[in-house]
Amino acid sequence: MAIEERRAEESLKQRVYRTLRARVMSGAVAPGLPITINGVADDLGVSAMPVREALHRLVADGALEYLDNRRVRVPEMTLSKFEEIIAARTALETLAAIRALPHIDAKRLARLQTIDTEIDEAYTANDLLRSTELNFLFHRTLYEPGASGVLLDLMESVWLRLGPFMRLATAKLEDSYRIDRHAEAMEAIRNSDTAALARAIEADIQDGVGHLGRHFLRVEASPPKRATT
Repeated sequence: MAIEERRAEESLKQRVYRTLRARVMSGAVAPGLPITINGVADDLGVSAMPVREALHRLVADGALEYLDNRRVRVPEMTLSKFEEIIAARTALETLAAIRALPHIDAKRLARLQTIDTEIDEAYTANDLLRSTELNFLFHRTLYEPGASGVLLDLMESVWLRLGPFMRLATAKLEDSYRIDRHAEAMEAIRNSDTAALARAIEADIQDGVGHLGRHFLRVEASPPKRATT
């Protein structure tokens, strides 16, 4: 195989993997629903081979699980798994925020403000897919200045496991609410207040994502109420 052909093949494999990874992380793929190789290949307009490799990689990442040799799915969420994910997010992201703070300049802070405004607009439009994408973008943009590839990879691995469930939970909870701690985080950045930034990130995870997910899982686990006559 010529060098150019090999590079094109590797580029296609990476594109398919990144596309599927982004879809899973944003919640475009719902937990429990089977994903077929041929279905994804038809959707992306590619052959089955790069899709098969991308799905294998996502299974290795912990984002998907096998049903059989031609189908995978996003794993169902449990309360114990959710608590472990929230604990991991809190530990990793407070560390990442503390490391990033000395390196966040005015340009990046303005970018964070723009993303947060776009998040509000997506929530107002009830665009749950877009709001999930933007929320992860806000956090990634905040942490990038002080994070090595290792720390970012660890955080994105956790986000992969959380994104599909959070979109499902947000869509099904009529009484859900969102506590936006992003403004508190940005104020802490302006004041160069490390402790306040760590508190804002922890509260954003625990009071926002954590509250929403726990409430959804407990409601789903509760037995249905009997009809009264």
